[in-house]
Amino acid sequence: MEHITLLLAIVIVTALVFDFTNGFHDTANAMATTISTGALKPKTAVAMSAVLNLVGAFLSVEVAKTISGGIINEDGLRTEVIFAALVGAILWNLLTWLVGLPSSSSHALFGGLIGAAVMSAGWSSVDGGTVVTKVLLPAVAAPVVAGLAALLATKLTYRIGGKVTGGAQEKATAKGYRAGQIASAGLVSLAHGTNDAQKTMGIITLALVTGGVLSPGSNPPVWVIVSAGLAIALGTYLGGWRIIRTMGSGLTELKPPQGFAAQTSAATVILASSHLGFSLSTTQSCSGAVMGAGLGRKGGVVRWSTATRMFVAWGLTLPAAGLVGAGAELLTKQGTWGVVVVAALLVAGSGAIWMLSRRKPVGHDDVAPAGADAEPAGVVTTAIAAVSPPPTAAAQPHDLTATIPAPAGPVTDPARPATV
Repeated sequence: MEHITLLLAIVIVTALVFDFTNGFHDTANAMATTISTGALKPKTAVAMSAVLNLVGAFLSVEVAKTISGGIINEDGLRTEVIFAALVGAILWNLLTWLVGLPSSSSHALFGGLIGAAVMSAGWSSVDGGTVVTKVLLPAVAAPVVAGLAALLATKLTYRIGGKVTGGAQEKATAKGYRAGQIASAGLVSLAHGTNDAQKTMGIITLALVTGGVLSPGSNPPVWVIVSAGLAIALGTYLGGWRIIRTMGSGLTELKPPQGFAAQTSAATVILASSHLGFSLSTTQSCSGAVMGAGLGRKGGVVRWSTATRMFVAWGLTLPAAGLVGAGAELLTKQGTWGVVVVAALLVAGSGAIWMLSRRKPVGHDDVAPAGADAEPAGVVTTAIAAVSPPPTAAAQPHDLTATIPAPAGPVTDPARPATV
């Protein structure tokens, strides 16, 4: 610690700021469906997620080693490159949070890192094979695998649950699904801490290697693991309510069985990838699982307008963060004044985004299941509603009996003339 310079300290603080934004940006991954189905209250959900994110940060360092020694060639890498990469990742995280789109914090970090490294030392500084096998391929496979798993799990859940009859049994089953959903949400939070907190650990470790504090190939020190876990936990506790609203009700309407299936599928994919050292996006895994669960229920629909905007954000994340990272590195190469300018631009950009968010704030009251401001129904939903069958004829005699009562008093025979 005594060898850490001022620049290195700035980079470490900036990395923890990114970890903090990662926390509130990705809270929706674990808790959006739990909140939308009413299994947990919003504040309780994010508090639980924060604790489990902290615990998950201590479970593994495989992803951290992938970032610190796999994607970028450490030889000759300047500390300023790490700083520029973090600037690109933070600004993209804040921008997508402002518009409520669940984009990938992981890919924002990778994009910023690749862009800054290329600007600093050229394409040879990036290990293209690692980028393809451990970043791009998991990015495509994770939402597809999680979505298919959630779709099949939802169909199986409803098939089994369809055998339950009777009001008391149905209520007990719904309560059981909510309990299972809470458990699976905890598993997603644990997986998120295991996967995403390690990315910040890897970045800080990479900065320590470039600063000469650690030797190449070193594992993250304990203080790095603790600080990264605390930063992501604090960000998670604040709750990214804008993205929670999109994930919970903007993509599809979820029932407790669907929420349970979606979260269990996503957690399985994330934990398996963390064990293998694949640095996939927890956001993409959870989003794919939510859409799969939405399609798995009979009559369920996905709001493809929202999903399309989300897909576009996913595709833009790597190049957009890379361009910002490259621009920031271009400035930092000019010397101390360039680093100061980049830091000032980061503060100014973050402040501007925060001020814009205050024009129409979104809090925990806006994501509750009852009366939540869900996105208007899409074309598919409207079409299904338009062709819904009318009420059955069986209900009509009851209604007519109630609205046309029998005449009071004796009824005279119209065929018999009245006597005088």
